[in-house]
Amino acid sequence: MRFLKTAAIFLFLSFIAAVFPGGCKTVVKAPYEVTKTAVKASVWTVKTGCEVAAGTTKAVYKVGKFTFRVVMAPLSWPLTHKEIESIGGLPPKEAIRLGKVKTSPYVVDGRTYRPMGLNDARDYSQTGLASWYGYETLRQNRGAMTADGEVFDPRGLTAAHKYLPLPCFVKVTNLENGRSIIVRVNDRGPFPSGLNPSAGKRIIDLSMGAAEKLGFHRKGLAMVRVQTVASQ
Repeated sequence: MRFLKTAAIFLFLSFIAAVFPGGCKTVVKAPYEVTKTAVKASVWTVKTGCEVAAGTTKAVYKVGKFTFRVVMAPLSWPLTHKEIESIGGLPPKEAIRLGKVKTSPYVVDGRTYRPMGLNDARDYSQTGLASWYGYETLRQNRGAMTADGEVFDPRGLTAAHKYLPLPCFVKVTNLENGRSIIVRVNDRGPFPSGLNPSAGKRIIDLSMGAAEKLGFHRKGLAMVRVQTVASQ
């Protein structure tokens, strides 16, 4: 019996190490700050931890006043963007299972997208049009998986980006009203579609909850500035 308990604990810890390499009680002491293209006085410390609820491992990240609870989705759940054909030359869910998503090229509707490397992402800053997504998932009341395997929460503070590494944190500022928030980029998009080819020109697709915080939920679109929140 003691052997079985020991084996079970070992398997559980192995799972934690695979999903969260930093470990359950890791505290990231390096400060996270908006990169040189933003206001240098704004500094945050990111702390991480994890807890187990109903058999599911949950990571908790804190960036300033923002808290992000990250839960890995069951592989049986559908992707938020079913149009993703492959990631790193693998079926999307196989790439997610193997953890080969962060900067891997991926294919959507026959087009290959190549995410930027970690060094390039540190200095990323771009101004452009933002949209939001997630209402369909909320309305259908069913679970969906982001492109890096996390549970998609339409009311959370997350975002989809075509080229940033997954996952990462960015500061998004609504240039039309001055509001700013931090969001976790954990999905891919927005992509052009037959019904809306211009959608691919948008630089970021925010969750419904993030759009509400930034004050453009009802409007649908907003001009924003997106800047990575990167460790030193």
